[in-house]
Amino acid sequence: MSQDVIVIKDSLRIYIEKDASESSILVLNLKGFLDTYNSSDFQREVNKIIDSGMIKLLFNCTELNYVSSTGIGAFTAFLKTLKQKSGDVVLSCLQPKVFEVFQLLGFSKFFNIALSVEEGRGMLLGQAKKEESDIFPKIFKCPICKKNLKASKPGRFRCSECKTILKIDEAGHVSLG
Repeated sequence: MSQDVIVIKDSLRIYIEKDASESSILVLNLKGFLDTYNSSDFQREVNKIIDSGMIKLLFNCTELNYVSSTGIGAFTAFLKTLKQKSGDVVLSCLQPKVFEVFQLLGFSKFFNIALSVEEGRGMLLGQAKKEESDIFPKIFKCPICKKNLKASKPGRFRCSECKTILKIDEAGHVSLG
């Protein structure tokens, strides 16, 4: 696996991972914050990646500490561009305060949001879904407050503890939104 680093105005680093076994997917590990000050540079750098032919981008946001509405605008532009090229964007491992910005602005429903990088890869690869009977009822932890929850079927619901909106698909993948 190769890894390159792009530094944007000392406030954001992008660690780029290309896995030889899944060459159609590029993982962009974000570290720092994304705001009005650096979002145009961020957008320019990621557009270079898209222009090089990569159409399935997985943003690992484990170390993305802040995103402004301008930063969300950049992600939205990538999604629009990639959908036109039959590609996609998945955001994974969003910090609670970053997810809250997406949720408050109403963008959490437009993006595929995964709880882990592995789940994000699965979303981008369109992996076959298991039979529902093998999955439900499903017991899992809320990704925000870690409360144990149980879902009897796929759908959307609120965590009883922190009130975060969660979604469980037919394959049993839990995501925010």
